[in-house]
Amino acid sequence: MELARVPVHNGLMTPDRTQSVPRRILLGVTGGIAAYKAAELVRCLREQGAEVQVVMTEAAQQFVTALTFQALSGRPVRTDLWDSSAEAAMGHIELARWAQLVLVAPASADFLARLAGGRADDLLATLVLATAAPVWVAPAMNRLMWANAATVANIATLTTRGIRVLGPASGEQACGEIGFGRMLEAQELADAVFATELEGPLRGMHVVISAGPTREPLDPVRFISNRSSGKMGYALAEAARDAGARVTLVSGPVALATPSGVARIDVETAAQMYQAVHATVGAADIYIGAAAVADYAPAACATQKIKKHGDIMDLSLHKAPDILASVAALSPRPFTVGFAAETCEIEKHAREKLIRKKLDLIAANEVGVERAFDRDENALLVLWSGGQRELALKSKSDLAREFVLLLAERYMLSRAQRVVEPLAS
Repeated sequence: MELARVPVHNGLMTPDRTQSVPRRILLGVTGGIAAYKAAELVRCLREQGAEVQVVMTEAAQQFVTALTFQALSGRPVRTDLWDSSAEAAMGHIELARWAQLVLVAPASADFLARLAGGRADDLLATLVLATAAPVWVAPAMNRLMWANAATVANIATLTTRGIRVLGPASGEQACGEIGFGRMLEAQELADAVFATELEGPLRGMHVVISAGPTREPLDPVRFISNRSSGKMGYALAEAARDAGARVTLVSGPVALATPSGVARIDVETAAQMYQAVHATVGAADIYIGAAAVADYAPAACATQKIKKHGDIMDLSLHKAPDILASVAALSPRPFTVGFAAETCEIEKHAREKLIRKKLDLIAANEVGVERAFDRDENALLVLWSGGQRELALKSKSDLAREFVLLLAERYMLSRAQRVVEPLAS
């Protein structure tokens, strides 16, 4: 198969944009007539591939309904700090950790005052205090309120704390007066978001990830495959993207959407995956072999459907290409990470694979009935030469983020070691 025929999907609507921009945006909406602009802002952010979680204050709900934002964002809107059902599903601390950027638009004079005072008297204010993500505010209020000495002092306080203030603009206001206090337009705010690069441990790097199963055809209607869903590999692609990397995902056949900001190459067989990986990995800093690649493939594919005959059918299989080992053997080569799906003696078999294939890092997990495959949770034992770390059972998304942080740590140590060794000799 020629690589030029492999379908390539890019999750960005504008391919020339940076891929290390915020993708998980928590949009806070406070009370004010400009709340209607926030609905358009959600649309603008979503059009450019962002996930948007809306949090509304009680006053905001007097201007626009939560249902409007839910329809536009595709997520339930959070409004109440004491919502026990929502807390059980995604508590305010989890929301604060989820966000890569907190944008409050519109930000009313009252909310800015509470923020400057460090108040935590509603869900949105509490989230701002609890997040490590950048916080931006887009003020919207009457021109006299904006010019009031109290508001001026509050803005100065917030600015010194590192909170970015976008606007306001000057123009005609809902009250009929003209002056500064208008919230910036939705597209202006969205453009500001997507002009901002994330600081991440993989910023500026190119990461190639293979994910999902392969299918090895027996005849025009049958194939040999495995139970891999691709969920772990796709979660790794999102986590690497969020860490600032440019990500290429080489994917076997899965029922998963392409993560926004990730370039995807679709393949089917182990041979096709081998070709696609080697066509992209030469310029990569890191390769993560998370795909469940067939070890053996039929020696030949029948041109017609194989008919049932006799009680026993013998299949002739030959060894499929070893993608992981072939990447590790390149010179120069990317930092090479493998996965080991084992049913027993996990550490022993994974350690043997790490050494045999000369990998930099390997992540092992136990598979079998109701374990790893087709599930949303996983746990990993990560091994490298001279060390290991256990990553406890959690959602594959959270696990991927934790794994990518460890991967970045090991990668930087490896690079530092390559610099030091020649100097030592």
